[in-house]
Amino acid sequence: MVISRKVQIRLNVFFVTLAVLFIAVFSMYEMGYLDELLTILAKDNYIFYWMMLVGFLAEIVAGSMGMGYGVICTTTLLFLNIPPHIVSASIHSAESFTTAAGSISHIKLKNVSKSLVKRLAIPAVIGAIMGAVSLTYLGEYYAKITKTIIAFYTLYLGIQILSNAFKKKQDKKLKRKTNLTRLGVIGGFIDSFAGGGWGPLVTGTLIKNSFTPRFAVGSSTVAKFILTLTAAITFIFTLGIQHWNIILGLLIGGIVTAPFSAMLTAKLPVKSMFIVIGLLVIVMSSITIYKSVF
Repeated sequence: MVISRKVQIRLNVFFVTLAVLFIAVFSMYEMGYLDELLTILAKDNYIFYWMMLVGFLAEIVAGSMGMGYGVICTTTLLFLNIPPHIVSASIHSAESFTTAAGSISHIKLKNVSKSLVKRLAIPAVIGAIMGAVSLTYLGEYYAKITKTIIAFYTLYLGIQILSNAFKKKQDKKLKRKTNLTRLGVIGGFIDSFAGGGWGPLVTGTLIKNSFTPRFAVGSSTVAKFILTLTAAITFIFTLGIQHWNIILGLLIGGIVTAPFSAMLTAKLPVKSMFIVIGLLVIVMSSITIYKSVF
């Protein structure tokens, strides 16, 4: 079997990460800290291991559908009653690493338009800072209302994901005019505030408006990495580092899956995945809304 360059790059990142983790765990074992580490990882009802599973599954979906990582993680964390500002801060901290790996892959494969990245990333950074600061305040003082609003948003995204399963392929038309500045600001704000949404909104809009798919996905991924890093840094300054067991779980789960998601893309039935994930997000978001309201 011939391995594509994209898969090879992800495999290299995977093995380097695995080596670093092995060295870290072995070092703690040698110093006698392994028991303490396992005790810490068992905190909050073993949420670290649950987050590994969530990160694992979310990355499979994102690798196959080109979107959905943030939506799935946000929906799950809200369902588990994690405060909204902690949800977004944790997701963006973990995504800083996973989107970096994806960006490197796209750059090496020459799927990136520098001008498109610049026109998306600069306004996205502004939107990300505004979203992170807004969520820090609202999520802390108006957590119930903010949680309900974000749950309604993920419900909407779930419906959008479900509808994608039944959309017919459209004929390619002339590239429609797209206000990239506005798209970047709104996409950055929503992604930072709601914990996800850049893919469905920005990448989806670019492809819908007939941008070349490989450049739309590649450039959008690089811009997403820049806004994710910006959001993560902003949350660190406003909140500090909280719930690192959630961050570490999402990060390890995502990195372990990333090298193989590209291989699975051709194997998994994408339409069925749209239906299953869409329904799952809709049901979990509806339960979260119900619990928030009643």
